[in-house]
Amino acid sequence: MATTLVTGAGGFVGAALVRRLLRDGHDVTAIVRPGPTPWRLEELRDDVEVAAVELRDGEATAAAVERRRPDWIFHLAAHGAYSWQTDLEQMIRVNLAATSAVLDGFARSEGQAFVHSGSSSEYGRKNHAPAETEALDPNSHYAITKAAATHLCRYFARTNGVRAVTLRLYSAYGPWEDPRRLIPALVSSGLNGAYPPLADPTIARDFVYVDDVCEALVQAASRPGVASDAVINIGRGTQTTLAELVGVARRVFAVSGEPPWGTMVDRSWDTDIWVADPRLAASALGWRATTALEDGLRQTGEWIAGQGELRRRYNERG
Repeated sequence: MATTLVTGAGGFVGAALVRRLLRDGHDVTAIVRPGPTPWRLEELRDDVEVAAVELRDGEATAAAVERRRPDWIFHLAAHGAYSWQTDLEQMIRVNLAATSAVLDGFARSEGQAFVHSGSSSEYGRKNHAPAETEALDPNSHYAITKAAATHLCRYFARTNGVRAVTLRLYSAYGPWEDPRRLIPALVSSGLNGAYPPLADPTIARDFVYVDDVCEALVQAASRPGVASDAVINIGRGTQTTLAELVGVARRVFAVSGEPPWGTMVDRSWDTDIWVADPRLAASALGWRATTALEDGLRQTGEWIAGQGELRRRYNERG
């Protein structure tokens, strides 16, 4: 089993990955921001080392990584992916400067694999499913900093002889996602027989269940033969419009009435085409998304319904 370190472990995908690594028997260090234990990790305090590290402090970050000498690093810390995260300086510090610091600590600790969570937003608006070799055209501060971090990982892998793989994640969803996001709002409202506020029904995304994302992350770290500087799309390869998503939710949760279209403001990056080309994930990682959208929504609903006091957080969107 591997000694692993997860940055951004208090976030949605990070917390899900920590649980996956623990189930697989790995030794896990969860890197979180200074402050109280994140709500997603509270139940794991006896099972995992939770280390508070200020990632904006590059020297402290590199030292923390080097001190733990992990075999695998999963660098999932990011800022700007959510509409309420708008501080450009914070994006530069977390998405780019912290990536450099974690890479530095990884190289000095002589680890086996560094896996960086990139973003499909690095491509910008496309009218098709872009391959990993396609020119990037990021159209937001967040996308620009994530694209720069991907280039940094590739350059670092080539010049330092280490394995630094980037997975460009499409729209991950599932248990532990922020309650203010679309699918948690849709599911928690559906459990109560209602709809949340909704934007334009033509908006599209490639939704991929978080367990499938975690499988891809583990494969990127452990699978032999993956190029040391690889960049790989992680999505289902099928886009779903908001209208189609709400239709699935109506069936799963038996919600009646008409959806309140146009009651949420569209975001500047919303588009009617957003879909992954997952062919390289299949050939390089032996990976494909196996969770159908209907099954993923149902599983997310079962999880929220069984959360007791935590369900209130989802009902209140906070």
